[in-house]
Amino acid sequence: MTDGLDGMHRWDQPRRRRPWPLWAALGVVLVLLTCGLPTVLLAGVLHEAADRPTIGRLGPTVPADPAVEAARQLGERISGQLDRQAAALLGGDRAGFLAVAEPAAHPALARRYAALRALRVTVWRPEQTGLPATVVGRPDEWRIVVRFQYCFVVPGCRPSPVLVGTRWRDSGGQVRLVAMEESRSAETGTRPWEVSDLVVAVGPRTVVATTPALRGKLPGLLRQAEAAARTADAYAVAGPPPDRYRVFYAGKAEWLSWYGGGRPAWTGGYAVTVGGGHHEVVLNADGLSATGADDLLRHELTHAASLPERGYPGRETWWLVEGLAEYAGVGGTPVGRYEGLAEVRELLAPGGGWTGRLDDLTPAEDASARRVGGSYGVGYLAVRHLVDRFGEQRVLAFFKAVVHDRRTAEEASGEAFGEPWAGLHDECVAYARAAVG
Repeated sequence: MTDGLDGMHRWDQPRRRRPWPLWAALGVVLVLLTCGLPTVLLAGVLHEAADRPTIGRLGPTVPADPAVEAARQLGERISGQLDRQAAALLGGDRAGFLAVAEPAAHPALARRYAALRALRVTVWRPEQTGLPATVVGRPDEWRIVVRFQYCFVVPGCRPSPVLVGTRWRDSGGQVRLVAMEESRSAETGTRPWEVSDLVVAVGPRTVVATTPALRGKLPGLLRQAEAAARTADAYAVAGPPPDRYRVFYAGKAEWLSWYGGGRPAWTGGYAVTVGGGHHEVVLNADGLSATGADDLLRHELTHAASLPERGYPGRETWWLVEGLAEYAGVGGTPVGRYEGLAEVRELLAPGGGWTGRLDDLTPAEDASARRVGGSYGVGYLAVRHLVDRFGEQRVLAFFKAVVHDRRTAEEASGEAFGEPWAGLHDECVAYARAAVG
């Protein structure tokens, strides 16, 4: 299922909401720019995916125009400055990174430089998305949206893209950066390294970052993330696991700003796709216990390993997406000790508000925490039953067919399980009912 958005499309996104310590929120999103664009940028279509071109440039059929030619020349000089700044960033040259900007921009740029270096940036490639346009009310300033592609830790990674508005001043033939704006994509929102000081720990499978105030949590978080990554790696159904799982641990203020904020106060965490085959995971430090972090990391890193970059087909597959992550999250805990059984019992009771169809399990946006908990629990129990009957590998084949290949459950069930889906569906629901007695 898709919804139109500025001529492009986004996929329905799961939202995981559950009381402490386990519950989380998943935002599987496409990075779509909504900040104001210069008129000239409307000549093409913006794409942020790393393997696509950026925007259609004005071709040779455009009539020669002095203003356009001046903008082209200005764009070339801006490009040179961006390339110099990128080389300085990758080379560890802080002074060179700041040198392209006016002094007033240095504090914000210095913070961004330090955060990116802490994250061990290995690729930083700027690409202009069109021609510069004058800033309304500031005739000496120009604005252009730049598509930056970046990698952390791994030099040969498939880069993640981010679209950032930049403003420049052309004075006396010298173009200087006035400001690098925060990215304001419709769903993904601002990356942590754009707005926060970060301290970072890097392991063989994960990158974990937080604020200086929470520095003491880093060693434990890294150990937990590495353990969760070993679990999540087994659920990469359509290729190799991520080169590094990216985890950001948010304090109270950061929770409200990173990736757009706006999650419920009792949300434990979420995963968001940032392109290039990467999902970035955010944990809410406010009230998250050590044991809750273990479960939550397994859940969210499993999303990062198992989900397609472009999102998943829609609400009818929510139970499978969240059920698999919840299955990984519980870490082998016996069904009778699953923390959400009470909420499952309420959902399955007469008047609980569920139709009994797995493809209708997605909770409403305004659902209560207990209603959401019941939904996650039923999804988990359904996946658990399928694993008990057929084993993990056949369930993962079913997941891939439905979530990645967008086959119907009926088609996928016949291929993966050799049985009609209607009967298995009813078995899954019956198993959930039996689990809560």
